[in-house]
Amino acid sequence: MGRGGAGGGKESGRGELEPAKRGPNAASATTAPSALERVRQAARRDPKQKFTALLHHIYAVERLRSAYFALRRGASAGVDGVTWQQYGQDLERNLEDLSDRLARGAYRARPTRRARIPKSGGRDRLIGVPALEDKIAQRATVEVLQCIYEEDFLGFSYGFRPGRNQHMALDAVSVGIRKRKVNWVLDADIRGFFDTLDHGWLVTFLEHRIADKRVVRLIQKWLKAGVLEDGKRTRSTVGAVQGGSISPLLANIYLHYVLDLWTQRWRKRAAGDVIVIRYADDFVVGFQHREEAERYLAEVTDRFEGFGLELNVKKTRLIEFGRFAALGRAKRGESKPETFDFLGFTHACGKTAKGWFAVRRWTRRKSWQAKLREVRTELRKRRHQPIPEQGQYVAAVIRGHCNYYGIAGNSKAITSFRFAVVQAWRRALSRRSQKGHVPWRRMRRLIHRYCPPARVRFTDPDGHLASSIRGRSPVR
Repeated sequence: MGRGGAGGGKESGRGELEPAKRGPNAASATTAPSALERVRQAARRDPKQKFTALLHHIYAVERLRSAYFALRRGASAGVDGVTWQQYGQDLERNLEDLSDRLARGAYRARPTRRARIPKSGGRDRLIGVPALEDKIAQRATVEVLQCIYEEDFLGFSYGFRPGRNQHMALDAVSVGIRKRKVNWVLDADIRGFFDTLDHGWLVTFLEHRIADKRVVRLIQKWLKAGVLEDGKRTRSTVGAVQGGSISPLLANIYLHYVLDLWTQRWRKRAAGDVIVIRYADDFVVGFQHREEAERYLAEVTDRFEGFGLELNVKKTRLIEFGRFAALGRAKRGESKPETFDFLGFTHACGKTAKGWFAVRRWTRRKSWQAKLREVRTELRKRRHQPIPEQGQYVAAVIRGHCNYYGIAGNSKAITSFRFAVVQAWRRALSRRSQKGHVPWRRMRRLIHRYCPPARVRFTDPDGHLASSIRGRSPVR
């Protein structure tokens, strides 16, 4: 690693920190947390520093073991057919062998098995299932690289980052629009981002910070491995397969350089207030002035073009939105302000009981309907299962839905969803009943036993966000 680096060993004649001993388990001489903490501190001290010795942190057996136990145990197997349980039968020998191959450069990435998940609108979401050793190596790599990039990423980036989630991004939108001078909102979506991410540009961006060529080559192996679907292997110079641990981090790195840093510079030159919230490839930008909103949209479109990206015209909209939107539109004889969708919620202009401006949020209709269709299909498949097993599934669906959509002002939508799931369960049970229906008398007992109440979990966007970001700006 470069000056001020954190290699966990002695300083070489070139002024670089190298591991204290060579070999597959070189990093074992130092405890993993302290080694990564030194990487983090070095990244924080010098935003321009390039790290030249990182691979030994990745192939340390302790880190690979931690990555293995962090994997989901019931996950589908990749093209190798190896499950978590099978790999663990001789875990230490397998990890030693993987560590040795990573250290020698003999590790070979396998193609990702492609799975298709139906989406609303009749399309499929393409998900990749990496081989087990690829999952382990990717997770270990992410753990090391996050120590560097979490010091670089900007505050308005919320997607796939430790300690950040969708609810923080949603709260940032609400708080930013209410507390800043926002009159126009750009709701933007990048068309097929994970399929169009350019490998050449990504490597260029990585090399701004990562000067360890072995780590860059390791990432390139995953990018070039391609996908396997119906026995056919496909490779490409663009795209990062969704499903692997490394893809979300690579996506954030790409957009950090293409969008975030550029937007940060752009708004410093703006005359009015500008707020930004990005979650993965979805982002919302709020503007005080319409002319600046239109200029930003034109300029960000041109910038994306230079990096192989394109805004999804159907999902990208510039609308009048904010505390004065309703009044301004009424004076012009126009209808009430338009709404926009972000992270599964529809956002609308509203008022509190005391007449103050508020951002109203409720479950996006398409998301609500798509989930209910999925539940109905699953209950038909499960209708011959014992009642307790069906009840456990129904309880998990309701609980999961309320845990995400249970925000202030959305109690009606989550209550309605719970009732729709109960009705779907009753219809599924009625199909196997000799009487052709299940009386509500019996259904009420099942509801009481298995269906948790629809409760709002997040009641205070301001307080929740303030405690989460600890004083840092949610939109800067």
